[in-house]
Amino acid sequence: MQALILAGGKGTRLRPLTVYTPKPVVPVMNRPFLLYQLDILRAADVTDVTLSLSYQPDKIEHILADGSAFGVSLRYLAESSPLGTAGAYKFAADALRETTIVLNGDILTDLDLNKVIEFHKEKKATATIVVMEVEDVSRYGVVETGVGGIVDRFVEKPEGKALSSVASKTINAGIYVLEPEVLELIEPGAARSFEYDVFPALLDKGYPFYAYEISGSYWRDIGTPENYLKAHHDLLDGKIIVKNDAESPMFEAATRSDIDKRSVIGEGCTIKPGVRISNSVIGPGVYVDERAVIEDSVLWAHSRISTAAEIRSSIVGRSCHIGRNAVVSAGCVLGDKTTLTDYTQV
Repeated sequence: MQALILAGGKGTRLRPLTVYTPKPVVPVMNRPFLLYQLDILRAADVTDVTLSLSYQPDKIEHILADGSAFGVSLRYLAESSPLGTAGAYKFAADALRETTIVLNGDILTDLDLNKVIEFHKEKKATATIVVMEVEDVSRYGVVETGVGGIVDRFVEKPEGKALSSVASKTINAGIYVLEPEVLELIEPGAARSFEYDVFPALLDKGYPFYAYEISGSYWRDIGTPENYLKAHHDLLDGKIIVKNDAESPMFEAATRSDIDKRSVIGEGCTIKPGVRISNSVIGPGVYVDERAVIEDSVLWAHSRISTAAEIRSSIVGRSCHIGRNAVVSAGCVLGDKTTLTDYTQV
């Protein structure tokens, strides 16, 4: 069993956070995001992993190296031009000679992949797509199924008449198990997508194509700032349990600072007297000066938060400077190296 992680996108929806940091390695609870996907693969004894990259691939390889530190073997393939989800799968064909788990590179989940693999084998499927039920299906590919989970129809991002015609609330969760013959349906060197090209072809040709529905597992697409922040709050709430073997970080906090037990403080941070931090994740090396308030927020590494500044329900990128008495209001997203002068309100 092998795995392919589709991590070649530019992370446009997550900008400005992804201008200097590729989406696959944005910090989530102070860990590069892809480590969470490697965790669930390793838990299913899938350690032969290929990363399909395009945007800033060197930064990703620098962080993850050969994968041995994370219990997997990583192979990197960088597209010279974007090939789409299925095109990237075809591009990796020389490395994929057996059943392959394919994951979109922006999905945070604790799904037990062993159960998906077992389902795939029991059905003798050529392709298995993981699905889940949501209220608003318009932003996703809708999967309609029949008896035993066989896929009857796939409608990508329905709208108008197409939306009114769909009879399902189950959507494509961005995780697939594919047999090598699926590669034969994809033209080499062409930009192709699973959603618009491969899935319809599987149905047209009558291949055994099944859907495995997520039940009792966590799932979230972290590809927007809103979802990225919500994912952190879900992790702090314990809605998703993740393995973390890292040692407790060392940081300096004044005895007269107030840090709630939910918050996560990174290595080498300095927290001065009178600071209040609640339900937040603070990256390594952040300096928080006296009487600053940080609530429901995520701060990346090496930023400086000046005296009496306030940050609420926001994301602050790497190496930012927030001036004295500045206010960062709910919903703000500050890219790397942003500077807010004293008394600024955003």
